[in-house]
Amino acid sequence: MAVRRIFLLISVLSLVVAACGGAATSTSGATSQSDSGAAAAESDAPDGEASTLDDAASAVVRIEARGTFVEPAVGAFESAGSGSGFIIDPSGIAVTNNHVVTGAGLLQVYVGGDSSPLNARVLAVSECSDLAVIDIDGEGFSYVSWYDDEVKVGLDVFSAGFPLGTDEYTLTSGIVSKNDTSLESAWASVDHVVEHDARIRPGNSGGPLFTGDGQVVGVNYAGEDTYDFNFAISVAAAKGLVGQLSGESDVDSLGLNGSAIYDDASGLTGVWVSSVESGSAADTAGVRPGDVVVTLEGVSLSTDGTMAEYCDVVRSHAATDVMSIEVLRYDTSEFLEGQINGQPLEASVSFANELSDTTEEGPTSGYASYVSISDDEGSIVTDVPAEWSDVDGGSFTDEAGNLLYDVSAAPDLEGFWGSWDVPGVSVTASSDLGLYETEESVLNNLQDGYLGSCEYGGREVYADPIFLGFYDTYLDCGGVGTTMVVLAAAPDDFSYLVLVEFLAVTDRDFEALDVVLNTFNVVGDV
Repeated sequence: MAVRRIFLLISVLSLVVAACGGAATSTSGATSQSDSGAAAAESDAPDGEASTLDDAASAVVRIEARGTFVEPAVGAFESAGSGSGFIIDPSGIAVTNNHVVTGAGLLQVYVGGDSSPLNARVLAVSECSDLAVIDIDGEGFSYVSWYDDEVKVGLDVFSAGFPLGTDEYTLTSGIVSKNDTSLESAWASVDHVVEHDARIRPGNSGGPLFTGDGQVVGVNYAGEDTYDFNFAISVAAAKGLVGQLSGESDVDSLGLNGSAIYDDASGLTGVWVSSVESGSAADTAGVRPGDVVVTLEGVSLSTDGTMAEYCDVVRSHAATDVMSIEVLRYDTSEFLEGQINGQPLEASVSFANELSDTTEEGPTSGYASYVSISDDEGSIVTDVPAEWSDVDGGSFTDEAGNLLYDVSAAPDLEGFWGSWDVPGVSVTASSDLGLYETEESVLNNLQDGYLGSCEYGGREVYADPIFLGFYDTYLDCGGVGTTMVVLAAAPDDFSYLVLVEFLAVTDRDFEALDVVLNTFNVVGDV
């Protein structure tokens, strides 16, 4: 199998965005340090359970999560993201969102407006419900309780927290507009959600949605800025789950802090991994930040731009179940297969490993560097060794009148096409399929041209997240030990066909073949 290096687009359903992170700026429409909030910040409320909205402020915390994260647009970076949370026990047990804390190397928590932080550790998380429970160093904290009555539409509610990374306690007011709905987002799949208009912003993630007397109606985790829709994980869903997480057992989690991606142009979908919890099932399997989890237990992920499919699979298995996993390692263009709670990830197919003994002796060390090339129209791209500097990207018409787009590269293209002694590659693509009905038809039509000079090595199935097809292997071509690999593949809709012809003269050429099959792609009209 192989995958191609393509530009990844994160699709967030209905413009809903996570409400964590951000720098401190003013927030239009927010009641920043409202009368209630200011009084709470300055009050000397005794340690214990809050009974008023003013007292509850002393139990709301700002969480700074420090660590290294990997994002599609910027790559790896060290960051100190900011979110909110609330204390539910005087021993320092607090609730926040999974996406605030998972994968962070250091958690520092600011309690009750203090300027000096306290350290905290994650007890357990639920990725799919976007909840986490942490334990703050110390004892005797003020805390809040859960709302026990029925949450009704029209209930007055208040969002509390520290939006936009500011250290200023902020309180906004509104009402419940929907008391029990669901929300599939790019980072969670929550079945029981309270929709409200007590405005939240990045940095409010994990903060409480209070009643007028300071009880928790929900855990804020998402907001839609244009229409001021805000969403909190309902008390009915959160309360019981927080009880489980307090026992230090993850629920519906593999250890990822990720988000759904959907690239309509290429058809690639999956879960982008920003960070991984050390020691988790995902970490043990070998999943790294910057990976894209393409399938889980054979199910393609994020085909609708949300985490719904990922969470459906995770929720239908026990934490110790063995599950197959397929991963695109974005920075190296490798396609990896393995198991959660089983066989660690490894490259699914490597021609360098499988065919390295089929060529004559020659250089075995890899090529020093690779460059990206494309055809003259910019429709086909692939990486090739920099030494293969003889490049031709012209299109042509075959004997059946089909217009074919092609890019070829070799140290010497004349030698590549005219002998068996020069390595090289040709990548051809066309939507003019002509006489060809299947990928195998293409390979069958090419066989006569190779069988006169090569020994047939057999046909194998080829599949990756974008293309399906077959490849033929030809051995000892020209009697000089050269190996030829011919691949015919197409996307699911068979709107065009791709033909890759690769000549390997020495063992190091198989490394180049792996690179070609990991990077070739059709990015324009063919």
